[in-house]
Amino acid sequence: MDFSDNRAKLPQLCFTHAGRFHADDVFSAALLRILRPDMRIYRGFAVPKGFTGIVFDVGDGPFDHHQKNSPRRPNGVPYAAFGLLWREYGRFFLSEGEAARFDEKFIQPLDIDDNTGTGHVLAVLLGAFNPAWDEENPDEDAAFEEAVQTARQLLYHRLKGLAAQERGKTAVEAALAQSENGVVVLEKYVPWKPYLVGAANAQFVICPSPRGGYSLQCVPRDYNGKTGNKIPLPAAWHAAPAEELQRLTGVPDATFCHASGFLCSAGSIAGAQALAALAKAAWVNPKAGREYAGRAPT
Repeated sequence: MDFSDNRAKLPQLCFTHAGRFHADDVFSAALLRILRPDMRIYRGFAVPKGFTGIVFDVGDGPFDHHQKNSPRRPNGVPYAAFGLLWREYGRFFLSEGEAARFDEKFIQPLDIDDNTGTGHVLAVLLGAFNPAWDEENPDEDAAFEEAVQTARQLLYHRLKGLAAQERGKTAVEAALAQSENGVVVLEKYVPWKPYLVGAANAQFVICPSPRGGYSLQCVPRDYNGKTGNKIPLPAAWHAAPAEELQRLTGVPDATFCHASGFLCSAGSIAGAQALAALAKAAWVNPKAGREYAGRAPT
């Protein structure tokens, strides 16, 4: 993500409140720094008269949320400065749908924390950059800058990954169109969950493993994997040594099965496909799965 052209047309100056800082103003500053890397951030208790830069989290402007009747999202979640800035500038990073998802999953919990003090773990960690109460002559602006640099790295890499995920959508959808028996084969790893979790005909994904060979991963029922996988791997496989896994399955190049059973691997695509077929057969007929004969279905 290169924003050296200042495509968002941001001024070079911005202003936010002084004193103790929170994840809200820190991430707001980080977002603006990504959009314009040479952004100069000033802090104070009152917006300077005639200030023409961006003002956030103070001053009752469009990026402040402390005034009466401050805006809320359609779902009722109140905005804080970070959410208000994202609402305006998120389009420079992600498509409308993905920008909304990022707001829901990442920004809204932080906005809620800033409005209610709920104690979000990331807010607590960034708050720890504030000088201690008994520190003599603390440099609050330097501490704020350190927190902003940390938040900028976290935010930049997360948004970079999400943008790459969107670029992979075409490859995943093409592989899904060519899939057979619920098995989607990817030529290389591409983030696939956003596009396959909701696809009824996607039950497993095969892609090259960084350890060599091929991984077979179960497609979860929901994006966070809280309701399990569409088709689980048989419990007997979980954490089985390679030789035992080969004996159980009859797949000669089976090499690994994760202890939680969401992933296994084989030395070839054919081996991974055979493992998928076995897992599916065991799921359809649990009795057969318990009495594993050790032969891949044909």
